[in-house]
Amino acid sequence: MQRYFSDERQGDNFILNSNDWHHIKKVMRMRNGDKIEVVYQEKLNICQIVDDNIKLIKTIQNTIDDYDITLLVPTLKESKMDFILQKATELGVSNIIPVTYKYCNINYKGKEIGKQSRWQKICIEASRQCKRLKVPTVYPITKLDEITFTDGVKILCSTKEKEKTLKNVLKSNCKCGKLYIGFGPEGGLELEEEEYLKQKGFISVTLGDLILRTETVPLFVLSTIKYEYME
Repeated sequence: MQRYFSDERQGDNFILNSNDWHHIKKVMRMRNGDKIEVVYQEKLNICQIVDDNIKLIKTIQNTIDDYDITLLVPTLKESKMDFILQKATELGVSNIIPVTYKYCNINYKGKEIGKQSRWQKICIEASRQCKRLKVPTVYPITKLDEITFTDGVKILCSTKEKEKTLKNVLKSNCKCGKLYIGFGPEGGLELEEEEYLKQKGFISVTLGDLILRTETVPLFVLSTIKYEYME
């Protein structure tokens, strides 16, 4: 059953946007009486298409992850950003903050709003595909010193750290409700950037002896979090 996300409800009818209706009618070729899933306010609803309306049949009580993961993603070239956004969504990330580091070799200046909108759409599509109840929020492109960090466990993937492992840090903080994950661009983090994050409470961890590609790092970390925290 196809899944869609709605931000508006009128009585027993859910309002979908024009892109969703195009997908329903032109791509999936659904007809009157066909059933779909609609997520509204993080609740799953079974609905039926009735005369160009999406009518509620029943609401299903589903559980969602009880931890919140914010991923600090270096601004990378389009294909790598798309890959990270899609896979991070599938692996349960809650928030994505694109960050401009010194060694980022891509400049999106003047295109920030368009990129944020495009990246948000990628997360919506990935959430629909993997049957999530919550779409990750993609924040505007920002500088490192403009980010406000709240309470939570903050993890920095570092090539300089040799002893403290991701596994041990996660095991020591197994009841945390919020996590921040930071990692560098292809050119790595500048020493000052890494020290700044440490001052903000980030714990440097090693991911092992191998040097992973930038786009591989969030997949490794999020998969490990899923494994350690999954009931």
